Amino acid sequence: MPLFTSFFAAGGLYFAFEHSTAPGKTVLLCLFIASIFSWSVMITKLRMVSCAKKQSANFVDLFRSHRQPLHLYESKLRFDGSPLYSVYRAGCRELTYHMLGSQEVDETFRARLEDAPRISPSQMRVVTAAMERSVGETSLKLEDQMILLATAVSGAPFLGLLGTVWGVMETFGGVAEAGSASLAAMAPGVSAALITTVTGLLVAIPAMFGYNFLVTSIRALIVQMDNFAAELASEFEHQYVDHGELHPHDLA
Repeated sequence: MPLFTSFFAAGGLYFAFEHSTAPGKTVLLCLFIASIFSWSVMITKLRMVSCAKKQSANFVDLFRSHRQPLHLYESKLRFDGSPLYSVYRAGCRELTYHMLGSQEVDETFRARLEDAPRISPSQMRVVTAAMERSVGETSLKLEDQMILLATAVSGAPFLGLLGTVWGVMETFGGVAEAGSASLAAMAPGVSAALITTVTGLLVAIPAMFGYNFLVTSIRALIVQMDNFAAELASEFEHQYVDHGELHPHDLA
């Protein structure tokens, strides 16, 4: 703690904080709370993205190692945290419902699947729509709370500037009431006013780097989901769709 205090004293931040007015300290408190929220979001999202990438890589390796697209669904393996697995599970559940009339996976699943007739193209469109819904819902979960980081990036500097302008205004008002202007009289007030801008930048800069990294990572995951949904739909089309028996409404 003495080292921490001496560091801030040497940099002038401790001196500026000591001379801050009530509005200035209120702004600093708001920035401190914003910093806690932004760091919490960044840490949580970084862990989530890291888990999603790792689990998705494991899932894709296993999925592509088998010729049967429903193998992982039948084996009930789970890849919690993987966006690709969410899309896969949604597609498999819809497909098995149309093929077997049930989404239940039991010891007779493989036998029932082999005896089941292929689905029609119109039913396949429903399966594709289910995967697209899963892509949308999972994308919303990935982007959840990113607005807090965006707000910290854009709002923290302006909030700090508000504290600085307010502090400078009060400093000049005090000088006008005293009727004398000197550097010794103005320096504490100006220093206290500037600390809010410094704090605002200290909140916004890490949030900006974190936001840009997370946005890029989340967009990459969303593209992977779209590509995998198309790949899975192609596998389903090849193995489980009967294109030779079109229903009248399929020709519309």
